Amino acid sequence: MKSSRMIWCILIVGILLPQSLAHPGFFTSIGQMTDLIHTEKDLVTSLKDYIKAEEDKLEQIKKWAEKLDRLTSTATKDPEGFVGHPVNAFKLMKRLNTEWSELENLVLKDMSDGFISNLTIQRQYFPNDEDQVGAAKALLRLQDTYNLDTDTISKGNLPGVKHKSFLTAEDCFELGKVAYTEADYYHTELWMEQALRQLDEGEVSTIDKVSVLDYLSYAVYQQGDLDKALLLTKKLLDLDPEHQRANGNLKYFEYIMAKEKDVNKSASDDQSDQKTTPKKKGVAVDYLPERQKYEMLCRGEGIKMTPRRQKKLFCRYHDGNRNPKFILAPAKQEDEWDKPRIIRFHDIISDAEIEIVKDLAKPRLRRATISNPITGDLETVHYRISKSAWLSGYENPVVSRINMRIQDLTGLDVSTAEELQVANYGVGGQYEPHFDFARKDEPDAFKELGTGNRIATWLFYMSDVSAGGATVFPEVGASVWPKKGTAVFWYNLFASGEGDYSTRHAACPVLVGNKWVSNKWLHERGQEFRRPCTLSELE
Repeated sequence: MKSSRMIWCILIVGILLPQSLAHPGFFTSIGQMTDLIHTEKDLVTSLKDYIKAEEDKLEQIKKWAEKLDRLTSTATKDPEGFVGHPVNAFKLMKRLNTEWSELENLVLKDMSDGFISNLTIQRQYFPNDEDQVGAAKALLRLQDTYNLDTDTISKGNLPGVKHKSFLTAEDCFELGKVAYTEADYYHTELWMEQALRQLDEGEVSTIDKVSVLDYLSYAVYQQGDLDKALLLTKKLLDLDPEHQRANGNLKYFEYIMAKEKDVNKSASDDQSDQKTTPKKKGVAVDYLPERQKYEMLCRGEGIKMTPRRQKKLFCRYHDGNRNPKFILAPAKQEDEWDKPRIIRFHDIISDAEIEIVKDLAKPRLRRATISNPITGDLETVHYRISKSAWLSGYENPVVSRINMRIQDLTGLDVSTAEELQVANYGVGGQYEPHFDFARKDEPDAFKELGTGNRIATWLFYMSDVSAGGATVFPEVGASVWPKKGTAVFWYNLFASGEGDYSTRHAACPVLVGNKWVSNKWLHERGQEFRRPCTLSELE
């Protein structure tokens, strides 16, 4: 039904641990990463210039060596006769006194000055340990959300990819180490096993099986699979019998197993044959009650609307209640969902406007924050990973025009709305399930603004996304997919002013590509006569 509506729309318009260092996660936006691509290209050009300079230098030294080789070969056959010639004697004195000194200066000449200077300048823009760990965490997040196995990721077999890439055994090992520093032994096991598989297949690598097995055996032990941990430790000792930590762990594992065996013997008959079984993956620290539903929606496995409900969804032309700007060129509307009502506006922002908004935002992009419900302060959180910037209508006519377009189409006053927020979601960028409006236990959330609660949300999609990046509503099972040039709109509050809890939504992680959005949060003040209150609490 949905596809037919779209066609119509188109037609009408305890033991020893391996040592490691922990680093806090850090997000890098696509905009910054594209800048790094150009930086790296510049460095490669500089490196090639350096190589060319070294090659020219070596060519000069080589020619000198060849010339002297011929000369000395002749001279050593008859040394006395050779230096008996006055010209040869003079040239010998000249070479040893002057020319060999010149050669020495040439050999000692440092051709790397230009390259090192450029590298030093560019290094200030390089990512640090936090950035690298952040990128690794993004991969782990994508792995969970989109049910990807390690082999699929390692081989680069992701949907919608243009530039296929693969992970080496060393890369897999590093991902496992990042998980290990977070005490995430589930992912540690997965990625260490992937590294081990690639090494077993004969991949040449800078890491060895001993290092991989060291981490892997401990990760398996931490998940409760003592039998497998013991087997892996023995495999490690076959490769390195003198490995101190593994020898200690082996004794510890055997002691624990012997102890458990004694316990089992003293238990009842039906428990005597009980074996140690692996623990299930533990609940994450940032656990969400609706995580399973949220991730299913991100994969497009959400609740399907019944045919009866689908029949009530339409496409239409919208003139903004006879707004003069839209009478001759009405906006194209499509119903995305019924409760809560989510409307998509097609072709509502032009490519030119998008580029201007992005250009204005890029220099200001900073890690996105949320308002602390208790203190009201803005702070970064692990469940919102994007870069954002705020644009005021007075600073550019395009932003002002976009604001007025939102007012004309929604009928709501934008003078009390927040500034236009522009967000860029890069590698694994997401915003986990949240409410846009302040709940009753957050009375001071927007107190400083003095404009009441967030009555509605307007969200522009300013890019297409190759894979992932949907806006999902776990409470009702709706998934809205990014489409460049469109916008979606919904009310966060009922007309009574009560919050609509079905509007709890999330921005799914970007699997492949780059997601740009901009949103406008409209507030209660100024809407008293534009959206009058009702007597019913849930209307």
